[in-house]
Amino acid sequence: MDIRELRYFAAVFRERNLTAAAKRCFISQPSISAAITNLEAELGTALFIRHKKGVAPTEAAEQFHAVARRIIDEADAAKNLFRKPATRNALTLGLMRTLDMPRTIALLKPLTNTSDVALRLVGINEPADARIISKNILQSDEHFVSLWIERYVAALPPSHPLTLKERLRTADLAAAAMVDRCHCEQSEFFGRAALPSRVPAAIAESEDWAMALVAAGVGIAIVPEGVARANSDVVVRTIDVDVKREVGLAYSAARPPSETLQNFITKLQRQRPKAGRAKSAGKDRALGRARIK
Repeated sequence: MDIRELRYFAAVFRERNLTAAAKRCFISQPSISAAITNLEAELGTALFIRHKKGVAPTEAAEQFHAVARRIIDEADAAKNLFRKPATRNALTLGLMRTLDMPRTIALLKPLTNTSDVALRLVGINEPADARIISKNILQSDEHFVSLWIERYVAALPPSHPLTLKERLRTADLAAAAMVDRCHCEQSEFFGRAALPSRVPAAIAESEDWAMALVAAGVGIAIVPEGVARANSDVVVRTIDVDVKREVGLAYSAARPPSETLQNFITKLQRQRPKAGRAKSAGKDRALGRARIK
């Protein structure tokens, strides 16, 4: 096995999809498939089970991932050991507090893996080169690069009786203990239209705390799907309130982005699904937005 095969394996493990992994690694899908096949032959065990929507890691893959990740990280550390310090380009990003951890890591990896970028993270209300936010808080003088759209769902304690239902109605939540989140972009909507007037069982300062309180059995939280799915200690159920959020990168329309920010925008655009890119491009043309060269 070689380091490239390990990187391809790590990408498939993260994406759970060969096409998405190939796109992330900027290679063809057959190359990804060949690397996984070679690894499976060399290790003498199956690493992934193929299904219609992608792949699922086997128990062997779960064990091997920790080893592969350590080798990849050590290889990267070795490359950087004797690398001469370069002039680093500063990039300040404002991060919305309600982003889920897996997507946040995936967004920042292209920047943290680049030695010439000095990344600084701040809140979305602080001065920054760009902000990763929900579109409903976009300012009128900002461009927007859409990254993903996700619905809101209910996160429940595993032993909660409402887990017996596949889909929850607003009426189901009327008498339930709820965990509210301080920084929910849709708090006004959920407070006014979806849920009746109530006193919450707890108010969480962060997404991690909200999920911890749900897992502990304190109550139910209405959260973006990515936040709920990233936590294996809670049960996820859809709700009859069809509310979604569109998350993307916002940056000033009044001044051209720096070269570092342009490079980051280009990488983000390449990683988006084709349908999303086409939809966003159409919106940009309609609004007369400047193209990123």
